[in-house]
Amino acid sequence: MPAESVPSPLPDEASATRTDLERMFDTQRQAFAANPMPVASQRLQWLDSLRRLLSDERQPLIDAISADFSHRSADETLLAELMPSLHNIHHARRHLKTWMRASRRSVGLAFQPASAKVIYQPLGVVGVIVPWNYPLYLAIGPLVGALAAGNRVMLKLSESTPATGALLKALLAKVFPEDLVAVVLGEADVGVAFSGLPFDHLLFTGATSIGRHVMRAAAENLTPLTLELGGKSPAIVSQDVPIAHAAERIAFGKTLNAGQTCVAPDYVLVPENRVDEFVEAYRQVVNRLYPALTDNPDYTAIINVRQVARLNSYLDDASNKGARIISLYEQGQGRRMPFSLLLDVRDDMLVMQDEIFGPLLPIVPYRRIEQAFDYINQRPRPLALYYFGYNKAEQQRVLEQTHSGGVCLNDTLLHVAQDDLPFGGIGPSGMGQYHGHEGFLTFSKAKGVFIKQRFNAARVIYPPYGKAIQKLIYTLFVR
Repeated sequence: MPAESVPSPLPDEASATRTDLERMFDTQRQAFAANPMPVASQRLQWLDSLRRLLSDERQPLIDAISADFSHRSADETLLAELMPSLHNIHHARRHLKTWMRASRRSVGLAFQPASAKVIYQPLGVVGVIVPWNYPLYLAIGPLVGALAAGNRVMLKLSESTPATGALLKALLAKVFPEDLVAVVLGEADVGVAFSGLPFDHLLFTGATSIGRHVMRAAAENLTPLTLELGGKSPAIVSQDVPIAHAAERIAFGKTLNAGQTCVAPDYVLVPENRVDEFVEAYRQVVNRLYPALTDNPDYTAIINVRQVARLNSYLDDASNKGARIISLYEQGQGRRMPFSLLLDVRDDMLVMQDEIFGPLLPIVPYRRIEQAFDYINQRPRPLALYYFGYNKAEQQRVLEQTHSGGVCLNDTLLHVAQDDLPFGGIGPSGMGQYHGHEGFLTFSKAKGVFIKQRFNAARVIYPPYGKAIQKLIYTLFVR
């Protein structure tokens, strides 16, 4: 597909109606009622089917995602979508039986003889709203957790990735019946109707502004929510870290998918005496990673013209308010937008107010590390935070004196790919978490169970009450 072309909209017949949504939901709810506690072997079979599908259909998936972006690096899709999806499935398969096992809990002496345990029960029908920036990984990740927990799943794919949505709908229908996994396509109005269904759990990944609407719709049904939002994830460059180390790892995190990543570094806090050094090191790294933008297969385009216009408006606004913009290339190509650094930024600039989600990187100078902490803590809590420095005492201060959904010390992005770490935001960057065991728990009800058999020692506390019960209560409970 030429760089300047735009994916065709979905045909009308592919877009779900409210009636379609209600039918899918009712079908899944009935299927869950017929099998409310799938055994481990059945869940493993579902995961195996999904794994084989992704492996067998990797090239069509790569092609579809690239078509939606006008150009998406095939290697980035392999690295950031297919590989972590397959690792996620492998991790869930490996640990599923352990996760499903009931956990024994203690019972106080006063309540003996009895036992207690926690069982992990599927919730029912789970809804997942998938964003456009990683349309495969951010569909498969929640799907793996929900299936591992024994649920039925409805996926709403983004209208901005119609080719990927249509392909994923067709592929998943080959291995899963609609009463187990259903894919919903359509524009924003379909998403609104989808979020209003009475799911047993709803997971949304996307912009904070849209997350508020999703939460409001879910509240009508008291639907439990996991919100994976975004925000302005900072990177801190310490005073003594080798600047080349920090620049290289920040550049990787910012240039992957052309910065269209919810945990991409959104701005960099740099000691004021090292700003020029960082700018030059960052320029050298980016030019080495991407010697040219024209026809470069490694460089991903911006998803659509509306997002290009938004990013250009940020540049215009910053320039008009006095920012110095350093473009690392003379020009882009189609929607392949040049990387830019922004200096002398201020809080009243749009680029410092909204999540950037593109190849623009503001630099904020600081004098003392405490100023960097204050700058971060005075703003909404971010989804990720990155610190570059090898002083372990300062690393610990970063962990203790800032709040964020997750942290990388001396790296970017890669905490998200760790299957055994929870992933989730805090405050405006989200609520709840998933991935790995935490994903299984998110999509399960941890049900407390108290068990007694024939002998009932509790009869001594039944009415009619008197002095004997008072003496017993004071003996057992009042210390």
